[in-house]
Amino acid sequence: MTQPTPLAVVGNINVDLVMGPVAPWPRPGTEVVVDGSDLRYGGAAGNVALTWRALGHAFQIAANTGSDTFGTWLRNGFAPQSDGWPVSDAATTISVGLTHPDSERTFFTTRGHVADMSWPEVREMIDWPRLSGGVLLVCGSFVTDGLVRDYDALFAQARSNGARIALDTGWPAEGWTEATVRRVRGWLAQCHCLLLNEVETRAISGGHAPEDAPSVLLPLMPDGALVVVKCGADGVVAGDGTGAVLKVPAPKVTAADTIGAGDIFNAAFLAARADGRPLSACLEAGVRIASTAISTSPRRYGTEGAPPIEGASA
Repeated sequence: MTQPTPLAVVGNINVDLVMGPVAPWPRPGTEVVVDGSDLRYGGAAGNVALTWRALGHAFQIAANTGSDTFGTWLRNGFAPQSDGWPVSDAATTISVGLTHPDSERTFFTTRGHVADMSWPEVREMIDWPRLSGGVLLVCGSFVTDGLVRDYDALFAQARSNGARIALDTGWPAEGWTEATVRRVRGWLAQCHCLLLNEVETRAISGGHAPEDAPSVLLPLMPDGALVVVKCGADGVVAGDGTGAVLKVPAPKVTAADTIGAGDIFNAAFLAARADGRPLSACLEAGVRIASTAISTSPRRYGTEGAPPIEGASA
Protein backbone atom coordinates (compact mmCIF):
# COMPACT_ATOMS: atom_id res chain seq x y z
CA MET A 1 0.00 0.00 0.00
CA THR A 2 1.34 3.43 -0.94
CA GLN A 3 2.28 5.59 2.04
CA PRO A 4 0.55 8.98 2.33
CA THR A 5 2.69 11.96 1.46
CA PRO A 6 3.89 13.89 4.55
CA LEU A 7 1.97 16.85 5.92
CA ALA A 8 2.97 19.73 8.18
CA VAL A 9 1.36 22.98 9.28
CA VAL A 10 2.87 26.21 10.55
CA GLY A 11 0.83 29.08 11.95
CA ASN A 12 -1.21 30.30 14.88
CA ILE A 13 -2.50 28.24 17.77
CA ASN A 14 -4.48 30.16 20.35
CA VAL A 15 -7.37 30.01 22.77
CA ASP A 16 -10.85 30.36 21.27
CA LEU A 17 -13.75 31.54 23.39
CA VAL A 18 -16.93 31.16 21.35
CA MET A 19 -20.08 32.85 22.65
CA GLY A 20 -23.50 33.56 21.26
CA PRO A 21 -25.73 34.00 19.52
CA VAL A 22 -25.68 37.79 19.71
CA ALA A 23 -28.27 39.94 17.94
CA PRO A 24 -28.57 42.82 17.60
CA TRP A 25 -25.12 44.24 18.22
CA PRO A 26 -25.11 45.51 21.84
CA ARG A 27 -25.16 49.16 22.77
CA PRO A 28 -22.08 50.38 24.72
CA GLY A 29 -22.52 50.22 28.47
CA THR A 30 -25.01 47.34 28.41
CA GLU A 31 -24.78 43.65 29.27
CA VAL A 32 -25.98 40.85 27.01
CA VAL A 33 -26.78 37.33 28.21
CA VAL A 34 -26.15 34.64 25.57
CA ASP A 35 -27.26 31.03 25.38
CA GLY A 36 -23.89 29.34 25.26
CA SER A 37 -20.11 29.50 25.39
CA ASP A 38 -17.27 27.15 24.52
CA LEU A 39 -13.64 27.53 25.56
CA ARG A 40 -11.38 25.47 23.31
CA TYR A 41 -8.13 25.07 21.43
CA GLY A 42 -8.22 27.18 18.27
CA GLY A 43 -6.36 29.24 15.71
CA ALA A 44 -5.94 28.28 12.08
CA ALA A 45 -3.05 25.88 12.68
CA GLY A 46 -4.76 24.51 15.77
CA ASN A 47 -7.96 23.68 13.89
CA VAL A 48 -5.96 21.97 11.16
CA ALA A 49 -3.94 19.92 13.65
CA LEU A 50 -7.05 18.81 15.54
CA THR A 51 -8.71 17.74 12.30
CA TRP A 52 -5.70 15.72 11.17
CA ARG A 53 -5.58 14.14 14.61
CA ALA A 54 -9.28 13.20 14.41
CA LEU A 55 -8.72 11.74 10.93
CA GLY A 56 -5.79 9.69 12.19
CA HIS A 57 -3.37 11.35 9.76
CA ALA A 58 0.28 11.78 10.76
CA PHE A 59 1.60 15.35 10.66
CA GLN A 60 4.14 17.83 11.95
CA ILE A 61 3.29 21.20 13.44
CA ALA A 62 5.28 24.35 14.17
CA ALA A 63 3.71 26.78 16.65
CA ASN A 64 4.37 28.61 19.89
CA THR A 65 2.47 29.53 23.06
CA GLY A 66 2.41 32.24 25.68
CA SER A 67 4.05 31.96 29.08
CA ASP A 68 0.85 32.03 31.14
CA THR A 69 -1.70 29.44 32.30
CA PHE A 70 -3.40 29.37 28.92
CA GLY A 71 -0.04 28.66 27.29
CA THR A 72 0.39 25.60 29.49
CA TRP A 73 -3.16 24.51 28.65
CA LEU A 74 -2.46 24.73 24.93
CA ARG A 75 0.78 22.78 25.19
CA ASN A 76 -0.95 20.06 27.20
CA GLY A 77 -3.74 19.86 24.64
CA PHE A 78 -1.36 19.35 21.72
CA ALA A 79 1.12 17.04 23.46
CA PRO A 80 3.33 15.31 22.49
CA GLN A 81 3.76 17.42 19.33
CA SER A 82 4.03 20.56 21.45
CA ASP A 83 7.13 19.35 23.30
CA GLY A 84 9.49 21.51 21.25
CA TRP A 85 7.34 24.60 20.95
CA PRO A 86 8.98 27.87 22.02
CA VAL A 87 7.35 29.88 24.79
CA SER A 88 6.89 33.60 24.22
CA ASP A 89 7.12 36.12 27.05
CA ALA A 90 3.83 37.55 25.78
CA ALA A 91 0.42 36.53 27.05
CA THR A 92 -1.37 33.79 25.15
CA THR A 93 -3.38 35.01 22.19
CA ILE A 94 -7.12 34.80 22.85
CA SER A 95 -9.79 35.04 20.17
CA VAL A 96 -13.36 35.75 21.26
CA GLY A 97 -15.82 34.69 18.57
CA LEU A 98 -19.33 36.07 18.81
CA THR A 99 -21.80 34.07 16.77
CA HIS A 100 -24.93 35.55 15.22
CA PRO A 101 -28.30 33.97 14.38
CA ASP A 102 -27.52 34.00 10.64
CA SER A 103 -24.42 31.79 11.26
CA GLU A 104 -22.04 34.70 10.69
CA ARG A 105 -19.53 35.57 13.38
CA THR A 106 -17.40 38.43 14.67
CA PHE A 107 -13.93 37.99 16.17
CA PHE A 108 -12.01 39.98 18.76
CA THR A 109 -8.41 38.71 18.89
CA THR A 110 -5.50 39.83 21.02
CA ARG A 111 -2.11 40.07 19.33
CA GLY A 112 -0.44 38.00 22.04
CA HIS A 113 2.14 35.27 21.64
CA VAL A 114 1.50 34.33 17.99
CA ALA A 115 3.13 37.56 16.79
CA ASP A 116 6.43 36.44 18.34
CA MET A 117 6.93 33.17 16.47
CA SER A 118 10.05 33.55 14.30
CA TRP A 119 11.55 31.85 11.29
CA PRO A 120 14.61 30.52 13.22
CA GLU A 121 12.17 28.85 15.65
CA VAL A 122 10.10 27.33 12.86
CA ARG A 123 13.21 26.12 11.04
CA GLU A 124 14.18 24.08 14.12
CA MET A 125 10.68 22.69 14.78
CA ILE A 126 10.18 21.02 11.38
CA ASP A 127 11.97 17.80 10.44
CA TRP A 128 12.59 18.94 6.88
CA PRO A 129 13.96 15.66 5.45
CA ARG A 130 10.86 13.88 6.78
CA LEU A 131 8.66 16.43 4.98
CA SER A 132 10.34 15.76 1.62
CA GLY A 133 7.76 15.13 -1.08
CA GLY A 134 4.98 16.43 1.11
CA VAL A 135 3.02 19.62 1.75
CA LEU A 136 3.58 22.42 4.26
CA LEU A 137 0.38 24.33 5.00
CA VAL A 138 1.18 27.93 5.96
CA CYS A 139 -1.67 29.77 7.67
CA GLY A 140 -2.40 32.68 9.98
CA SER A 141 -0.27 35.03 7.90
CA PHE A 142 -1.70 38.25 9.27
CA VAL A 143 -1.25 37.44 12.96
CA THR A 144 2.17 35.72 12.87
CA ASP A 145 4.07 38.97 12.39
CA GLY A 146 7.51 37.66 13.28
CA LEU A 147 7.31 34.74 10.87
CA VAL A 148 5.70 36.51 7.93
CA ARG A 149 8.67 38.84 7.60
CA ASP A 150 10.73 35.78 6.63
CA TYR A 151 8.25 33.98 4.40
CA ASP A 152 10.82 34.00 1.58
CA ALA A 153 13.23 32.02 3.76
CA LEU A 154 10.46 29.65 4.87
CA PHE A 155 9.36 29.00 1.30
CA ALA A 156 12.95 28.53 0.12
CA GLN A 157 13.60 26.00 2.91
CA ALA A 158 10.53 24.01 1.93
CA ARG A 159 11.48 24.10 -1.74
CA SER A 160 15.06 22.99 -1.08
CA ASN A 161 13.73 19.98 0.83
CA GLY A 162 11.25 18.95 -1.84
CA ALA A 163 8.12 20.14 -0.03
CA ARG A 164 5.30 22.13 -1.62
CA ILE A 165 3.56 25.10 -0.03
CA ALA A 166 -0.19 25.37 0.55
CA LEU A 167 -1.25 28.84 1.68
CA ASP A 168 -4.27 30.14 3.58
CA THR A 169 -3.52 33.71 4.60
CA GLY A 170 -6.55 34.41 6.74
CA TRP A 171 -8.09 37.86 7.04
CA PRO A 172 -5.90 40.98 7.39
CA ALA A 173 -6.98 43.20 10.30
CA GLU A 174 -6.47 46.30 8.14
CA GLY A 175 -8.57 44.85 5.33
CA TRP A 176 -7.41 44.07 1.80
CA THR A 177 -5.47 47.23 1.05
CA GLU A 178 -3.55 47.58 -2.19
CA ALA A 179 -0.29 46.97 -0.31
CA THR A 180 -1.63 43.78 1.28
CA VAL A 181 -2.86 42.46 -2.05
CA ARG A 182 0.54 43.13 -3.63
CA ARG A 183 2.26 41.36 -0.77
CA VAL A 184 0.11 38.24 -1.05
CA ARG A 185 0.44 38.17 -4.84
CA GLY A 186 4.19 38.22 -4.33
CA TRP A 187 3.98 35.02 -2.28
CA LEU A 188 2.08 33.11 -4.96
CA ALA A 189 5.16 32.41 -7.09
CA GLN A 190 6.25 29.92 -4.42
CA CYS A 191 2.84 28.44 -3.53
CA HIS A 192 1.47 25.28 -5.12
CA CYS A 193 -1.97 25.42 -3.55
CA LEU A 194 -3.98 28.48 -2.60
CA LEU A 195 -6.84 27.93 -0.14
CA LEU A 196 -8.93 31.07 0.38
CA ASN A 197 -12.53 31.95 1.05
CA GLU A 198 -14.63 33.78 -1.51
CA VAL A 199 -14.08 37.30 -0.12
CA GLU A 200 -10.32 36.82 0.13
CA THR A 201 -10.18 35.40 -3.38
CA ARG A 202 -12.10 38.32 -4.85
CA ALA A 203 -9.71 40.72 -3.12
CA ILE A 204 -6.48 39.27 -4.49
CA SER A 205 -7.90 38.42 -7.93
CA GLY A 206 -9.18 41.94 -8.58
CA GLY A 207 -12.84 41.23 -7.91
CA HIS A 208 -13.27 38.06 -9.96
CA ALA A 209 -15.93 35.49 -9.08
CA PRO A 210 -14.75 32.13 -7.66
CA GLU A 211 -15.05 30.28 -10.97
CA ASP A 212 -13.04 32.98 -12.79
CA ALA A 213 -10.38 33.67 -10.16
CA PRO A 214 -8.18 30.61 -10.94
CA SER A 215 -7.50 31.85 -14.45
CA VAL A 216 -6.25 35.14 -12.95
CA LEU A 217 -4.19 33.71 -10.08
CA LEU A 218 -2.70 30.53 -11.56
CA PRO A 219 -0.36 32.44 -13.93
CA LEU A 220 1.24 33.91 -10.79
CA MET A 221 1.88 30.42 -9.35
CA PRO A 222 4.21 27.50 -10.25
CA ASP A 223 3.29 24.96 -12.92
CA GLY A 224 0.81 22.40 -11.64
CA ALA A 225 -0.60 24.73 -8.99
CA LEU A 226 -4.16 24.68 -7.73
CA VAL A 227 -6.55 27.42 -6.57
CA VAL A 228 -9.34 26.39 -4.20
CA VAL A 229 -12.10 28.85 -3.26
CA LYS A 230 -14.20 28.04 -0.21
CA CYS A 231 -17.71 29.43 -0.65
CA GLY A 232 -19.39 28.46 2.61
CA ALA A 233 -22.87 27.05 2.16
CA ASP A 234 -22.35 27.12 -1.62
CA GLY A 235 -19.54 24.57 -1.41
CA VAL A 236 -16.16 24.90 -3.09
CA VAL A 237 -14.69 25.82 -6.48
CA ALA A 238 -11.27 24.71 -7.71
CA GLY A 239 -9.22 25.35 -10.81
CA ASP A 240 -5.88 24.13 -12.09
CA GLY A 241 -3.62 24.83 -15.04
CA THR A 242 -5.75 22.78 -17.43
CA GLY A 243 -8.43 25.45 -17.42
CA ALA A 244 -10.98 23.09 -15.92
CA VAL A 245 -13.08 24.36 -13.02
CA LEU A 246 -14.57 21.89 -10.54
CA LYS A 247 -17.52 22.76 -8.32
CA VAL A 248 -18.60 20.72 -5.32
CA PRO A 249 -21.77 21.75 -3.52
CA ALA A 250 -22.09 21.64 0.25
CA PRO A 251 -24.77 19.46 1.86
CA LYS A 252 -27.62 21.28 3.54
CA VAL A 253 -26.93 21.22 7.28
CA THR A 254 -28.05 23.19 10.28
CA ALA A 255 -24.96 25.04 11.41
CA ALA A 256 -24.18 24.78 15.11
CA ASP A 257 -20.85 26.62 14.92
CA THR A 258 -19.07 27.69 11.72
CA ILE A 259 -15.88 28.90 13.40
CA GLY A 260 -12.88 27.14 11.87
CA ALA A 261 -14.87 25.66 8.98
CA GLY A 262 -12.31 26.79 6.39
CA ASP A 263 -9.43 25.36 8.43
CA ILE A 264 -11.20 22.02 8.77
CA PHE A 265 -11.79 21.95 5.01
CA ASN A 266 -8.09 22.65 4.43
CA ALA A 267 -7.06 19.77 6.68
CA ALA A 268 -9.49 17.25 5.24
CA PHE A 269 -8.76 18.27 1.65
CA LEU A 270 -4.98 18.06 2.09
CA ALA A 271 -5.26 14.73 3.92
CA ALA A 272 -7.21 13.29 1.01
CA ARG A 273 -4.62 14.68 -1.43
CA ALA A 274 -1.87 13.10 0.66
CA ASP A 275 -3.67 9.77 0.31
CA GLY A 276 -3.49 10.11 -3.48
CA ARG A 277 -7.21 10.54 -4.13
CA PRO A 278 -8.51 12.35 -7.26
CA LEU A 279 -9.07 16.09 -6.98
CA SER A 280 -12.87 15.79 -7.07
CA ALA A 281 -12.81 13.24 -4.23
CA CYS A 282 -10.50 15.50 -2.21
CA LEU A 283 -12.84 18.45 -2.60
CA GLU A 284 -15.80 16.28 -1.63
CA ALA A 285 -13.96 15.03 1.46
CA GLY A 286 -13.13 18.56 2.53
CA VAL A 287 -16.71 19.76 2.12
CA ARG A 288 -18.23 16.71 3.79
CA ILE A 289 -15.96 16.75 6.84
CA ALA A 290 -16.21 20.52 7.32
CA SER A 291 -20.01 20.32 7.01
CA THR A 292 -20.14 17.54 9.59
CA ALA A 293 -17.94 19.50 11.98
CA ILE A 294 -19.91 22.74 11.85
CA SER A 295 -23.23 20.96 12.36
CA THR A 296 -22.29 18.87 15.42
CA SER A 297 -21.82 19.86 19.04
CA PRO A 298 -19.57 18.59 20.49
CA ARG A 299 -17.77 18.88 17.20
CA ARG A 300 -17.22 15.67 15.21
CA TYR A 301 -15.67 14.91 11.84
CA GLY A 302 -17.61 11.92 10.55
CA THR A 303 -14.93 9.46 11.60
CA GLU A 304 -16.07 6.23 13.22
CA GLY A 305 -15.67 6.45 16.98
CA ALA A 306 -13.82 9.78 16.85
CA PRO A 307 -14.12 11.53 20.22
CA PRO A 308 -14.94 15.23 20.53
CA ILE A 309 -11.71 17.23 20.61
CA GLU A 310 -12.74 20.67 21.85
CA GLY A 311 -10.74 21.93 24.78
CA ALA A 312 -12.25 21.60 28.23
CA SER A 313 -12.21 24.47 30.67
CA ALA A 314 -8.80 25.89 31.48
